[in-house]
Amino acid sequence: MINAIRMIATSTPATVTVILAITIGAIIVGIGVLGMGITGALALFFVVWWTMLFAVLPFGIRSQLETGEVVAGSEPGAPAAPGLRQKAIWTTIVSAVVFNITIMLLPLVGL
Repeated sequence: MINAIRMIATSTPATVTVILAITIGAIIVGIGVLGMGITGALALFFVVWWTMLFAVLPFGIRSQLETGEVVAGSEPGAPAAPGLRQKAIWTTIVSAVVFNITIMLLPLVGL
């Protein structure tokens, strides 16, 4: 799966397509399970996605100083290869799981 994500992340259109497919699938499942409205599901997914983005961003980062490839004029602590497309895909996968777990737990807390 990791190699498939790396391969998909080499192309921006492929990355966007995968992200949209996972997002739409998660929202459809969320709407079907709880009967939540489209607007509410989109809003909740948006919040979950941004929260997960900040959780996923630091994974696998090596600074330019650690790799020994400091670009002149940049901060040595800046990432050498941030891999943002891969992180966007991983964020969407994790968000879909967290979103659907949240949707399933909402009735248990009375919401």
